[in-house]
Amino acid sequence: MTDAEELRRRTAELLAAHPPATTDRLDFLRARFDAGLAWVHYPEGLGGLGVPRALQAVVDAELEAAGAPDNDPRRIGIGLGMAAPTILRYGTDEQKSRFLRPLWTGEEVWCQLFSEPGAGSDLAALGTRAVRDGDTWVVNGQKVWTSSAHLARWAILIARTDPDVPKHAGITYFICDMSDPGVEVRPLRQITGEAEFNEVFLTDVRIPDARRLGEVGDGWRVAQTTLMNERVSIGGMRLPREGGMIGPVAKTWRERPELRTHDLHQRLLGLWVESEVSRLTAERLRQQLVAGQPGYEGSGMKLAFARLNQEISGLEVELRGEEGLLYDEWTMRRPELVDFTGRDAGYRYLRAKGNSIEGGTSEVLLNIVAERVLGLPAEPRTDKDVAWKDLAR
Repeated sequence: MTDAEELRRRTAELLAAHPPATTDRLDFLRARFDAGLAWVHYPEGLGGLGVPRALQAVVDAELEAAGAPDNDPRRIGIGLGMAAPTILRYGTDEQKSRFLRPLWTGEEVWCQLFSEPGAGSDLAALGTRAVRDGDTWVVNGQKVWTSSAHLARWAILIARTDPDVPKHAGITYFICDMSDPGVEVRPLRQITGEAEFNEVFLTDVRIPDARRLGEVGDGWRVAQTTLMNERVSIGGMRLPREGGMIGPVAKTWRERPELRTHDLHQRLLGLWVESEVSRLTAERLRQQLVAGQPGYEGSGMKLAFARLNQEISGLEVELRGEEGLLYDEWTMRRPELVDFTGRDAGYRYLRAKGNSIEGGTSEVLLNIVAERVLGLPAEPRTDKDVAWKDLAR
């Protein structure tokens, strides 16, 4: 049985064989994966050792103390937080072997082709079609709000493979090569001025059946694994005290006493406490993950994340007064990651508006929490047993 001391020994062996100061960053990350120290709870041979998730902190602490490079997790968050757990659960042995290592090392960036112009909150109404042609699927349609599509080599994709059954039943899950002919990525410029998101057009894109995840028509169930992990990764990220959006506001409050008012003080105290409660709740959620797959509690955490970010960023703009109305950079660019704390108050205020949409709208997540966490009666649905092709559009 591998315990903390054994993990420290294995980490020491990795560091001795591949000293961070003299080893190429990518070579080190590959060696770490092969040693089973990438995500220790994954199976042996797939970057892990099959030990409890909680022991990952032992490895991370040893590597950080030695100055070892990480895999830049913010840049590859979709791969780490969404694609990887789905591939691990539903992928074939060949798919796991092919995709997980370059995903974890960051050699291959991933994106998510789920939402569509007519299927965002009601994702199951998606209309992108995949038609089988021998051992391949021919895909046509449009996806939208796709983070990192301009950087991605691979995408997790859901498409309709049977229009003659109810909408949830006729969906299949695929892995799409973003470099294939027929894949076109166009930037979507946001209120921040940059194009962090994209829309993706798929025209006669051919996907081998070997890159299907799960059974034909079972894509909605497979997608639930992705979505639950997505909400945990958004709302349950690990933060230090005063990490995230509350940090810059608290710093400004301490350093700029001339900006303080009694009303702002009361609001800041309330939001500071809520942020700390949310941080500790997220820590408890991560500990619960040690026992198995994420539950619907991640939806509640994502709800809190969106509301708090918007309220905190609004308070920061008010606290700074005229300075809060300034904005540092309107130049159109296509960033590799979202940096909430590295930009100014104006950026945080504008960017936080998207938090209640991305990763599931707050309205949809409220329904999920009500029905699947609190056990309240489900909303009436008139389309549950209607074939997708017969739905009003």
